[in-house]
Amino acid sequence: MAENALAAEERTATGKGVARKLRAAGRIPAVVYGRGVDSSSISVDPDALNKLLHASGAGLNTLIELKVGSATDTVLLKDLQREPVTGAYVHADFFKIVLTDLVTVTIPLHFIGTPKGVELDGGILDHPVREVEVECLPNAIPENFEVDVSDIALGDSLHVSDVTLPDSVEMKTELALAVASVVAPRAATEEETETETEVATDEAAPDAEGSE
Repeated sequence: MAENALAAEERTATGKGVARKLRAAGRIPAVVYGRGVDSSSISVDPDALNKLLHASGAGLNTLIELKVGSATDTVLLKDLQREPVTGAYVHADFFKIVLTDLVTVTIPLHFIGTPKGVELDGGILDHPVREVEVECLPNAIPENFEVDVSDIALGDSLHVSDVTLPDSVEMKTELALAVASVVAPRAATEEETETETEVATDEAAPDAEGSE
């Protein structure tokens, strides 16, 4: 993992004023924590972190060798805060891991294929769940899970239970959740609803000659 090395510097001062000075100097505040260890405050170079994450196919699930002084720890990013307008990194949380201990991570779903309910019936593919939570060893973290939606007919769905996992990975997300569905076009559904409402209104309206 030498290519995933990230240098950090210890910091003793905290607070908004310190954070502003760090960002002005081209660094961002961060914290490191883990099971059974005290958290520590550090700062990192956001450009170096950005380059590392983009070079890794694992994205936020990249195993990082965090170097602070003479110590090196393997960490995962648990939280990465961005400036809402520019998207620039403003704060990071790193979690110390042990390669022999299980970790819980979020993995994106990659949808492939065109549903037959779209091709044959003009439906629309809806995927309300785009990522799932799993538990595995750090060195077995998948980059993504491919979900083939080709066989979904109009009105049908695939669920979390249909996502294929390696033997070393355990699903933690609720299995009954739908990850992909083929639904009728909204415009057509709304027109049908409006027509049904108009018919029901006409049938319920009193005859003009019989009204007072």
